[in-house]
Amino acid sequence: MDLKSPKFNLLFFLICLSATTISAASRGGIAIYWGQNGNEGTLAETCATGKFPYVNLAFLNVFGNGANPELNLAGHCDPASGGCVSLTSDIRDCQKQGVKLMLSIGGGIGRYSLSSKLDARNVSLYLWNAFLGGKSQSVFRPLGDAALDGIDFDIELGSSQFYDDLVRYLKSYCKRNQRVYITGAPQCPYPDRLMGAALNTGLFDYVWVQFYNNPPCQYTSGNTTNLINSWNLWSRSLRAKKLFLGLPAATQAAGSGFIPADVLTSQILPVIKKSPKYGGVMLWSKFWDDQSGYSSSIVSTV
Repeated sequence: MDLKSPKFNLLFFLICLSATTISAASRGGIAIYWGQNGNEGTLAETCATGKFPYVNLAFLNVFGNGANPELNLAGHCDPASGGCVSLTSDIRDCQKQGVKLMLSIGGGIGRYSLSSKLDARNVSLYLWNAFLGGKSQSVFRPLGDAALDGIDFDIELGSSQFYDDLVRYLKSYCKRNQRVYITGAPQCPYPDRLMGAALNTGLFDYVWVQFYNNPPCQYTSGNTTNLINSWNLWSRSLRAKKLFLGLPAATQAAGSGFIPADVLTSQILPVIKKSPKYGGVMLWSKFWDDQSGYSSSIVSTV
């Protein structure tokens, strides 16, 4: 079946309707990135805080174009030697608490690209069988038998080609007993130069835009105008269920764009929460949040 055909879109829309309804009805929450510093605590500990309904495991930073996929979880474990299989119990603990777990693909350092629609299909099959609900005797599951809830797109390198196909293929695997959430972290200049076509599929459940390291559309000391104008543009234009404000959790977590917690809660959240697409806040990252206590300062307001 043609992935772009109306029949295809209607088919998996109906299959995944309940997941869409849940996301549309949810209140604001905090999404966090975990996996790039071994000193940020375990995945189970992250979920046990009760502050993060969405956790992105970062990163699968090598994939596509004939490359053997590589998962990099920094100091937590070594996927290549099978050392991350033990995360299965953490994944299940998190999901029992209602936390949605996504594998984040891409990142700022790595080697990834898609060379064709067929390449996108092959990568989607790998992701399905290695990290989601698929089963294949020929595919090793780096995180063990537990299935993650979806795939997060943090495409910061290479070209924009064929990611829209990858999104469609991944969504096509959605079943009644296995939702496939699609999330993404584009840069705040609209439209994102690498993820624009993928976002235009309208198949993303949650989009946490990075409102940092991009001066034209981020907060600068005492000035919320550029950020709020950019948020409004994304809110009007984005074809996704929920939009999140992506922020660094500490001044050291990004080159620019940090927002003091009191400014966020008093000047920015009251404005952006008026958007019907408001979903919450995304923070980079769990390690930096541990250092700053940022999430604790905002969780009651998000």
